[in-house]
Amino acid sequence: MNYSLLRAVSALVVGLVLVFFPDKAADYLVITVGVLFLIPSLISIIGYFAQGADMRGHFPVEGVGSMLLALWLIIVPGFFADLLTYILGFILLMGGVQQLSSLMAARRWTVVPVGFYVVPVLILLAGLISLFNPIGARSTVFMVIGFTSLVYAASELVNWFKFSRRRPQDSLSHQTTEIEDAQVID
Repeated sequence: MNYSLLRAVSALVVGLVLVFFPDKAADYLVITVGVLFLIPSLISIIGYFAQGADMRGHFPVEGVGSMLLALWLIIVPGFFADLLTYILGFILLMGGVQQLSSLMAARRWTVVPVGFYVVPVLILLAGLISLFNPIGARSTVFMVIGFTSLVYAASELVNWFKFSRRRPQDSLSHQTTEIEDAQVID
């Protein structure tokens, strides 16, 4: 599976949402997570009560806990949106580190110009800034994270296109020789 392409597309989608809807994106994202917690919790609770009394097992405590968390996420999304700012900043930080390490690994089989290191360093810096000033101006931070996410997506696509073709093939995994049956010797 090509994880570079998947990362790029995911970053592109998140970036577009954060750039075009920075004020509401965080709240809607938290509400969406709340709904995603609510659905399986309701299924487990309804499933428990739908069974006959003789067929019931233990009460679904985790379903109730999941439902309470879901309702908290849906009712008070602002609190969790602030937490989300920290999480997205951390993801940007890790994305910058990952790109830097990928470029350093690519130096083993090809020349990587210094200019390719600029964008990952900027992504890393944006992640750090988002982590150290998240609550002050949440919509500004989300726009910065959104733009940075778009730049990350473009950079990931360029790196994928430029360096993945030059990666040497693993000689062990692509052998074309036939394997013969072995004979057991006592």
